[in-house]
Amino acid sequence: MASQKALEEKKGIVSEITDKIKTSESVILFQYQGLTVADLSVLRNKLRDVNAEIKVYKNTLLKRAVDDLNLSLDGFLEGPNAILFGNDLLEPIKVIADFAKENEKLDIRVGIISGDIADINTIREYASIPSMDGLLTMFASGLIEHLRNFAIGLNLYAEQKEEN
Repeated sequence: MASQKALEEKKGIVSEITDKIKTSESVILFQYQGLTVADLSVLRNKLRDVNAEIKVYKNTLLKRAVDDLNLSLDGFLEGPNAILFGNDLLEPIKVIADFAKENEKLDIRVGIISGDIADINTIREYASIPSMDGLLTMFASGLIEHLRNFAIGLNLYAEQKEEN
């Protein structure tokens, strides 16, 4: 039978995982088997830039934490898994999806986005959304186009009035 100290330590880890899932906008579970330490360091540095982190927990402790949150990750908690916790919704997903494209050994399994389970297709959709700067640029371009057309219309109207 496990000692009381070991049980308390495991309860603390489960509580830590639960808190991280609750406070993270994006949580991605992925397999990293086959990646080198250097690859993982590069990924960690890229994620640190977008205020996200990677942790590795025992699958049994992770299962207890998601069960406490009434989430089901059955079928995904097998093998060596790592979990990404991101405070931002899109940027960590974009970083890990881009990294997975470059490194075939990284396998994104499932995610928890804003408290809901997200399959790989949903994660890919989120990864394809442009960044906030890109979206603002698209919006500004759309506004400028309308202003340009309005200015051309006013100019044509003014020229027509001058001819009369």
